[in-house]
Amino acid sequence: MTEPADTPFPQPIPPELLYRACRPDELPFETTAELPPVEDGIGQKRAASALRLALGMRHPGYNLFALGEHGAGKYAFVRGAVEKAQASWPAPSEWCYVNNFAEPHKPHALRLPAGRARPLRDHVERLIEELRLALPAAFESEEYRNRKTVIQEQFKERQEQGFHALQERAKQRDVAILRTPMGLALAPLRDGEVLGPQEFEALTAEEKQQRQQASEQMQKELGEFLHEAPGWEKEQRELLRALDREITLFVVGRPFDELTARWAELPEVAAHLNTVRQDIIDNVDDFLPKEAGPQIVLGPPGRAGGEPDPLRRYRINVLVANTPPTDAGADARPAAPIIYEDHPTLPNLVGRVEHLAQFGTLVTDFTLIKAGALHRANGGCLILDARKVLTNPLAWETLKRVLRSSCIRIESPAEQLGWSATTTLEPQPIPLDVTVVLLGEPILYYLLNAHDPEFSELFRVAADFETAVDRDADATRVFAGLIGTLAHRAGAKPLTRSGVARVVEYASRLAGDALKLTTHTDTLEDLIREADFWAGEATLIEDCHVEEAIAARIFRSDRLRERVQEQITRGTVLIETEGARVGQVNGLSVLQLDRFAFGKPSRISCQVRLGKGEVVDIEREVALGGPLHAKGVLILSSYLAGRYARERPLSLSASLVFEQSYGGIEGDSASSAELYALLSALAQIPIRQSLAVTGSVDQQGRVQAIGGVNEKIEGFFDICRARGLSGEQGVLIPRTNVSHLMLRKDVVEACRDGRFCIFAVASIDEGIAILTGVPAGEADAAGEFPIGSFNRAVAGRLGAFLRSAQKYAAVEKKSARSRGKDKNGEGERRP
Repeated sequence: MTEPADTPFPQPIPPELLYRACRPDELPFETTAELPPVEDGIGQKRAASALRLALGMRHPGYNLFALGEHGAGKYAFVRGAVEKAQASWPAPSEWCYVNNFAEPHKPHALRLPAGRARPLRDHVERLIEELRLALPAAFESEEYRNRKTVIQEQFKERQEQGFHALQERAKQRDVAILRTPMGLALAPLRDGEVLGPQEFEALTAEEKQQRQQASEQMQKELGEFLHEAPGWEKEQRELLRALDREITLFVVGRPFDELTARWAELPEVAAHLNTVRQDIIDNVDDFLPKEAGPQIVLGPPGRAGGEPDPLRRYRINVLVANTPPTDAGADARPAAPIIYEDHPTLPNLVGRVEHLAQFGTLVTDFTLIKAGALHRANGGCLILDARKVLTNPLAWETLKRVLRSSCIRIESPAEQLGWSATTTLEPQPIPLDVTVVLLGEPILYYLLNAHDPEFSELFRVAADFETAVDRDADATRVFAGLIGTLAHRAGAKPLTRSGVARVVEYASRLAGDALKLTTHTDTLEDLIREADFWAGEATLIEDCHVEEAIAARIFRSDRLRERVQEQITRGTVLIETEGARVGQVNGLSVLQLDRFAFGKPSRISCQVRLGKGEVVDIEREVALGGPLHAKGVLILSSYLAGRYARERPLSLSASLVFEQSYGGIEGDSASSAELYALLSALAQIPIRQSLAVTGSVDQQGRVQAIGGVNEKIEGFFDICRARGLSGEQGVLIPRTNVSHLMLRKDVVEACRDGRFCIFAVASIDEGIAILTGVPAGEADAAGEFPIGSFNRAVAGRLGAFLRSAQKYAAVEKKSARSRGKDKNGEGERRP
């Protein structure tokens, strides 16, 4: 027989390892006001390298996706990196839309150097205003009127001379040309007098014939005269038009020559100005006063009374104009734009064509074209929230199309969907040169990468943001600078050394690791704001103010935790914290509500009986257990077989359940607790109910790390404290979780005073010894466990199950054989 061995039980974790404090005297400053600002974040070398590549390449497809937790400071970090790279980028071009006089529904786009768009618009507007006054004045001048009168008089004189000559020829033929209300008419004459009908009838036949022939000849000549009259009128109009053109050329020539010379270095602008000059010359009437009277004209408004301003077509629609910073010098050039679009709808991205309601219809022109975020960011960087882009209809597909084609085409949602049947503008597409940065959670990046084949081609660079950084002396000093920067940005008071030390400790707690610091800057900034509020009239934020802000934040969120603990302390939910029970153990879980997490103890029980080696997970059977929890339970069967039944079958059936559990359960952090309950039920050795357990387990019985260790310990501690700390209560955690401990001060003090204990175990054997007070025992070379050990009791119970199973199998076999003989005997007696 193997003799029992003395196995030393693990000792509680020393209080020094339960909380890693930050000593204020190790911080080399008095307040954060002394520290230089930290604009680049902390511990984001990988993200900084990705940004340097994306912002330096400036090639198609090298756009960037910044992936990290929401609130990790991605925007501020990206913005800072872009502002640094901005200095090396060329000055961005400016863009205008102008009228296309040949095809007005297709406005032209003009590219101008930085700082030239608004001057061009102003120059053209001043020129048009000057011509609006100068042209009417020129056409009302004495010289113009005299020359116009001369042309008109010449035409009138020519017409009168022709008519007079015609009348003279008619008189010679005794024919009169009369003016009647119906026009010109011919009548016979005698001695200068028109013959009446009776007088004409009194003429001889020969005289009638002569006069008839004379009338027909004059009718022919009169027709020729009237046929020549429109030609004379046309000639007059041409002369008047030439006069108008001459006057217009005289008025517009010098201003346009000066303006064209000023913009001669830009051929496209000069060509447009020449086109404008020609259109003004051809349509000078638009500058002249119109006759008074009601007019209803459909078109873009511009004048009073709803009448359109025809001079709108000469305007310059400045789509994008980049101006240098207000604090820059007079010679400073405009910087490349950095645009963040908070609402990335389709019109907000690629621009839109606005319409105006007029007389029951919608009208538009090129002056109503509005820029989108891509226009404003052209030549620089556009920052977008990935989730917002994906949730806005057509925005994501449009963004990809624009990046693929490297040009911005303004289209309405109705046009993209093929729903628009009305005629609208088709602005000329604008070439695009921009770096797009998407901000989003990691899950969005991986989903897009897996399911959108175009994503990896358009966003070739990923900036993966760290959620935590190592906590060492250097990192702590940099982190202190970051705290000071966040306080300054939030408009809060400076923090003292003790205040910074408390924030550092809280940052480790948020990271869930005593050796790490969280990089979740939004949470830290919120804490600093709240501490500033609690500081009140004080000039500095102390550690007590930070502590008060943390306590107030927890109080605002822990209503549900109080209700859960109240149910336990009142006995509604059964959780035992004293005594011992077979097959029952206190497991620990974490509930996450928004940003607040707390631990909740759960009673786990197990029943064993003779069976076929099955461990039944009741939670899974009723579809309350998730796949990870089911995996943890299945490992228990493997552990039992590998530890106690390598060369013989398992002959047990066990059922495990979370008692009084009415919701889903996921995760494997309770698998060690379930194994302890199973082993206790097999060995019939009770487990101390004053202890709670957390940790997952592998097939070799090693206890593995879990998450939320601090919340789990504190959750069980609160229940024990409410019932009275006896010094027997405690929690078993995986040894690999010791470095993650950042417990509350009251928990640490209770452990230091011996009123509460926390044990770190590396294996199931260590844990079972603490829970039962019985050494686990190691198997010898023959596979036998020491007498009196826990494992020997388990092995003995499994052996008893096996012998019972063999016994029942033999009885069943014998019974089956007997039933077979009876059947054979009955067959022999049959006739």
